[in-house]
Amino acid sequence: MKYRMLSLVRLLLCALFLPLFSACEWLEKIGTRTPTPEAAGPVAGPVKGPHGGRWLADGEFALEVTIFERGVPPEFRVYAYEARKPLDPAGLKLTIEVRRLAGRVDTIRFTPVNDYLLGDQEIYEPHSFAVQATAERQGRKHLLEYSQYEARVEVDPEARKVAGVEIAEAGPAQIRRILELPGEIALNPDRVAHIVPRFDGVVTEIRKNLGDKVAKGETLAVLESRELASSNLEFVQAVQKLEFSSAAFEREEALWKKKVSPEEDYLARRQALEEDRLAARGAEQWLKALGVTDAELKGLLANSEQNLARHEIRAPQDGVVIEKRVAVGAAVKDDADLFTIADLGTVLAKVTIYDNDLRSVRTGQEVTVKSEALGAEARGKLEYLGPMIGKETRAAVAHVLMPNPNQLWRPGLFVTVFVVQEEFTVPVAVAAEAVQQLRDWEVVFLQEGNLFEACPLELGRRDEQWVEVLGGLPAGMKYVAKNSFLIKADILKSGATHDH
Repeated sequence: MKYRMLSLVRLLLCALFLPLFSACEWLEKIGTRTPTPEAAGPVAGPVKGPHGGRWLADGEFALEVTIFERGVPPEFRVYAYEARKPLDPAGLKLTIEVRRLAGRVDTIRFTPVNDYLLGDQEIYEPHSFAVQATAERQGRKHLLEYSQYEARVEVDPEARKVAGVEIAEAGPAQIRRILELPGEIALNPDRVAHIVPRFDGVVTEIRKNLGDKVAKGETLAVLESRELASSNLEFVQAVQKLEFSSAAFEREEALWKKKVSPEEDYLARRQALEEDRLAARGAEQWLKALGVTDAELKGLLANSEQNLARHEIRAPQDGVVIEKRVAVGAAVKDDADLFTIADLGTVLAKVTIYDNDLRSVRTGQEVTVKSEALGAEARGKLEYLGPMIGKETRAAVAHVLMPNPNQLWRPGLFVTVFVVQEEFTVPVAVAAEAVQQLRDWEVVFLQEGNLFEACPLELGRRDEQWVEVLGGLPAGMKYVAKNSFLIKADILKSGATHDH
């Protein structure tokens, strides 16, 4: 209160008795001065100037370095003083070098604006650097320095090794634009076989069950059939008749050539031979159509005691028995579906493609099929794109043929299919897992020796592996590519602040 009363008295005296002096001149006459760091008393940390900036002194000469960012991008504004009094910035030449981690150096030059010097570059985040200011005035040069650090931490090599922190170098990378589509694993229809007996009969033996692996030609079941016995008998009789007819023809041909037998007898015997040959061939083809093998046919002719009604049902391909609908003693019809065998060495991913995505998809595109349940992925190509749109789903169906050597991909499994829409090379990219959120930045952590510091980035296109860097990080810089979240945690734990 006492101070305020004195101030009012001084103003009244100025107005009443000293009209030749302005109020400001009067105040200066009675001792009002620009505050200095010393006037503020002892402080903790860096000495601050009257504008809240860093106070740097070289004898009577001093600079107050501020970073101004209210309504504009961060910029250096520097105020000059001599013997604690403000200096006209027009009489000062100033250059500042900003040295950052990993050897980055920015040289900033200044021009006078009002009562301060304005830097010609944006002071990008983080404001973590060593500053060297060179000022020239009236032929004298002043070298002033200070350092400030934020979003920086020191981690020794042993700790990095234990934490699994890995370092990489920013550089060119291929980035893919990806379309995610739902899908389901299904059997490859070209590698599925349905086993039918092809004639009526009774099952007398089962040799394969659900889940059993089978090889091509391996016996699945044994069947006895009167129909098969009749066909076998017809074949045997036809072959025997052909043999007799062939011998008779050879004898008749010899007699005809010796002019012992008339030609009409020779021609009749030849016609009978051809008819018997056709009959034998027809009986053989009929049995083969029923699934009788050449070995079984030879066995019929070689062993007259063989059971003509017995038939072994064999696998037409390698695979696994995925369905079984037969039991010993069952009477089956010729079209009964007894077994289903699937070769699971390849499977299909059936992909649902909604109508608004159809322009981005075409046959031949490379895709990646992923299963969250299995934690697995496989690559393939779109082999088929359906020409029709489902009335209810409003989607088309596409097929991806996938190798399945370990039979990991089971039919019925839901998957996500990633279709590569576009692939391009960018000059600078970082690993996607390296990017972290710190304050309102997206950052990677630069490395120099044991020091790590956040580097805000301007990011562009990305895929699951890479992120394009549009600004903030030149090619060749080393950064934390793996387990970068641990470096972030250390920085947050250290309590690094936004220091101006």
